[in-house]
Amino acid sequence: MGHCLSCFKNQANADVTTSPHRKKDERLPKPFYQKLPSIPRTMSSLGANDSRVSESKINQLFDQYKDSLEEAILAEGIENLCNDLQLNPDDFKVLVLAWKLNASQMCRFTKSEFIQGLRNMKTDSIKGIHSKLNEITSELKRDTEHFKDLYRFTFKFGLDVSTGQRILPTDIAIVLWRLVFTNNDPPILDRWLLYLEKNPHIRGIPKDTWYMFLNFCEFIGDDLSSYDDTEAWPSLFDDFVEYENDQMNQNVKKNDISTQD
Repeated sequence: MGHCLSCFKNQANADVTTSPHRKKDERLPKPFYQKLPSIPRTMSSLGANDSRVSESKINQLFDQYKDSLEEAILAEGIENLCNDLQLNPDDFKVLVLAWKLNASQMCRFTKSEFIQGLRNMKTDSIKGIHSKLNEITSELKRDTEHFKDLYRFTFKFGLDVSTGQRILPTDIAIVLWRLVFTNNDPPILDRWLLYLEKNPHIRGIPKDTWYMFLNFCEFIGDDLSSYDDTEAWPSLFDDFVEYENDQMNQNVKKNDISTQD
């Protein structure tokens, strides 16, 4: 993914601004990705740790990585930060860090985002950030609500805010889906992403489709036979299921012919 999480950002198609995949009167299905049990929010990374942090150290840390011409940590600074954290720029933990800093766009941490984010994480050093990211990553494997928050953040994070982009270009969405599901990928994920890659006419993923993909995974697991197209799903899901069923039927016919031979 290049030098930071925005290496694919320039591929964004800024003129994709409408939602072609949403049905009228669409409502959100009731279950929402509740495969994993929620745990009490008492962990240190969520604020239970009262250890004090040094404002001056946080500011010094920001100054160490900030751009020479702008009060923000940009691509080169983020790459250096990743190196010091012993992380690849496309590591899942870098996405987690951006989430905890509430970064408004890829490859850019503003001063306020960085300082407030480290305050909330209750750390003021590279060692502390590294430790907190390990803790938070472990928590995300168990805490459904926090993973849901990270998942929703990822959509916003992928948008090009400078152009007012509201729909995620499909090529970026594919990369971000793979990234956000690094530690808990749904059984259907690979087939879904392959479908998107094989259909370049699908130019963008609107927010409702991104959000409801979690519901989609919850409802069908790895068995598309349980999918009900009379429910209020985005039409893109209908198209995907129809495509997969057609592929399955073709495979069955091929197997039947082979058996007869």
